[in-house]
Parts: sequence; C-alpha cells; structure tokens
Amino acid sequence: MDEWISLSARAARSVQTTVGWIFWDPSAVAAYERRGLAAGLGYIVARAAPMAAAGPSAIAAAFGSISPLGIALALNIAATPDDVRAVWEDRNHAVEMGIRRHTPDLEPALERIAGDWWPTLRELPLAGRSFSASHLDYVDPDTSLMGGWHAVNFIREWRGDIHWNIVASHGLTGQEASILHNAWLGYDKDWLSQSRGNTPHDIEMAWASLERRGLAENGVVSESGLTLRDDIERATDEIASEVWRCLGRDETQWFIETFEPACEVLLDRVDVTAGPNFQPASRRRRWYGQSAT
Repeated sequence: MDEWISLSARAARSVQTTVGWIFWDPSAVAAYERRGLAAGLGYIVARAAPMAAAGPSAIAAAFGSISPLGIALALNIAATPDDVRAVWEDRNHAVEMGIRRHTPDLEPALERIAGDWWPTLRELPLAGRSFSASHLDYVDPDTSLMGGWHAVNFIREWRGDIHWNIVASHGLTGQEASILHNAWLGYDKDWLSQSRGNTPHDIEMAWASLERRGLAENGVVSESGLTLRDDIERATDEIASEVWRCLGRDETQWFIETFEPACEVLLDRVDVTAGPNFQPASRRRRWYGQSAT
C-alpha cells in the first residue's frame, strides 16, 4: 500500500498541473473579462459550472477554502445556466489552444486517456463526492484532447472531494485548513488564505481557533499543526490511490512518466502568469514527499 500512496502522491501533482495552469492563462482571463468576470471570478464560474445550479452555498462547501463572498459574486454575474455554460466553454477553448501551443506532446496522451479511462472513472465510488460526481452528467466524454483533459479534471475534483471530507473529519474549516497548508508549504504568513479571497476577520478567527486547539501558538503553526496537515495529505493520497489501483500500475507509471515533463512546462507558465506561489498543490511539499527545493 505504501507504494500506491507514493504513486498517488506523485500522480496527483501532474493531475493538478494539467488542470490548474489554465486558471491564470491570459486567453482564458481575457474571455472571462469580456463577460464581466475578473480572472478569479471567471475561474470560480468555469470550475463550478457542473454544480452551479445548486447555488453559491453548495459551491463554497465543495471548494472548501475559497471566499464564499467571491463565489456568490461570481455566480451573481454569471446568473443563468447559459451564462455559466458559456464561461465553461471559454475555459475549454483556452485549454485546447493552450495545450497545443505549450505542450503539444500531451495531445495524443490526452486522446488516449479519453478513449481508455472513462469506463474506469465512472466506476469509482461517489458517495460523499458530490462535486466530482456532478461532472459526469455535464461533460461530454468524447475521445478528443478535451475528453482526456476532462477525465484528468474529474480525477482532480474526485481527489479534492476526498481531501475536504478528511479536512472536515478533523473539525477544520476551510480557512483553518488554508493556514495549515500555507505553513506546510513554507509560504509567508497568510499568503494562501489571502490569495483565496478570505477576509482579515475570517483569517483572524481561524488563527484563534487553531490556537485554542494547540495547532498554532502566537501566530505560528505548531509542530502539531504541521503533523496534522501531513496526516491529512497522506490520508488523501491513500484513499485517492484507488483510482490509480483501478487503472493499474502500468497505466499509472505511463501517466506519471508522460505528464511530468510537460507539467513542468505548464507550471512555468503559472510562474509567469500568476506567480511562484500560485497553484500550491503543484508545488514541492515541505514535509511530505519531496522537500520544498
């Protein structure tokens, strides 16, 4: 099982990067802005689209740590199903063009995934994983580049549902989880919380709660807090390893070896379009896995 946890952790980084670079892509951002959505708001709508009809409270619960106020504002601007679908399509078009421009070697790999992976992905357990499940009825799983990208995105959101279920099982709020994650990555204090649009009041309340639990002291996350964050990550990788075990060792190794080089290119794009702290799930980890170097 330890081997599968390690493979799951390693594959997760490429899953995240294959998807996440688009959040700050200039082509996507320009399309969002034409619809009256700033970059962060456009990201919210494009990502939330499969579940947007459930409303901002449901999306805030699914996203975990992103400002509920930002989510409500984004869905107020993209107020109809047609508006939401248009932003989703804007994002999809930018993904397709961007993959072909920046990492063209991924096109045949994503087409292979589109043709081979969807039957396995549809058999994954969905109980308690409502956000990822919502994609199954929203995505057209064809055999194109985008069919493969949506399969990778489904894995990302499925793992995300697992992660937030584990966070909630420890009695943590999204803001508290962001503080622990920020320290685990070695970022400047409160960078991650602020980047996700949380208010100073919400961040202050999260720090106070962590201190009451012994997970922080005098504005610094404690060793207990870092250990808890490490445990959460390991548990996430362990449970999420199911998708890779179902796909099989050979297919998992193929994915890792094929996608890692291209994902370094895509992560370099994030450094240029957003900055070196953004897309934290793609960054090297402070304790768990590889060191932050």
